[in-house]
Amino acid sequence: MSQDKSNGHNIEPELPAGVQVEEIEIPVPWGHVAGRWWGPRNKQPLIAIHGWQDNAGTWDNLIPLLPTSTSVLCLDLPGHGLSSHYPTGMLYYIFWDGVALLRRIVKHFKWSKISLMGHSLGGALSFMYAASFPDDVDSIICIDIASPAVRVPENMVKATGWSVDKILEYETLSENKIPCYDYEEMIDIVVDAYKGSVSRENCKVLMKRGMAPTPAHLKKNGYHFKRDPRLKVSVLAMMSLETALAYAAKVKCRVLNIRAIPGQNWERLDYYMAVVDKLKETTDVTYIEVEGTHHVQLNSPENIVNIIEDFLEMY
Repeated sequence: MSQDKSNGHNIEPELPAGVQVEEIEIPVPWGHVAGRWWGPRNKQPLIAIHGWQDNAGTWDNLIPLLPTSTSVLCLDLPGHGLSSHYPTGMLYYIFWDGVALLRRIVKHFKWSKISLMGHSLGGALSFMYAASFPDDVDSIICIDIASPAVRVPENMVKATGWSVDKILEYETLSENKIPCYDYEEMIDIVVDAYKGSVSRENCKVLMKRGMAPTPAHLKKNGYHFKRDPRLKVSVLAMMSLETALAYAAKVKCRVLNIRAIPGQNWERLDYYMAVVDKLKETTDVTYIEVEGTHHVQLNSPENIVNIIEDFLEMY
């Protein structure tokens, strides 16, 4: 990482003996998708996908706890972390775009069957990919989510007009109107936004890829958020429970679903459990509840690492 190494905010921490990680870029038509490839490069990795408005740093505390022989490619989704933003005029349909992105990456590396691990949005994308390409997935690990069905349709409908206007507003946001903050102030904002789900120290972990020094030509001191502000609008990508259940019926691979308690305060927790129950009708599902916040993989990785390691060793 190149940003601001002088003050130590983005310097890679000391890794445990034998643990290795490399920054990579995968070409896509609008630029590149960035990633952190942990472990050996001579074997096909588990693909790890972060949550909404997070980045690949969400796995930085968990992956080093896994055996050093484990290969994991942690992606920054488009518009997040170090990945390219979409061009002006394009919209993010976050629960759908990721399915096409994963397919691009699979074709880029010429992989056949893959395994996926995702937190929140990333878990929903893992579910969607496994349902869309049921013969091409060995297993998925979903952390504190089951599918993109997380809100009642009435609330999705109600928010549509606002969402479209907000996207157009963000699209015309001039560079000199982008807010800038000093480092500690930015961390304060992030801590407040996560509402207790991520500790202050772990907010700093996420911000290694989530913030950058303000460009010199703006003649402002401080930092700005790297993520595309258009990502703040997410409701256009959600789906009804009926649709999610139809996708769930197509999943063939083994599923590990880890639900954090208290975890995320989902608008409809019954939707979550309905999808898990539907998956159990057609495939091998391991559902486990653990103590932790929604970002359990970042805040309390020791609570889930053995569960994940056992699941990965089963095949």
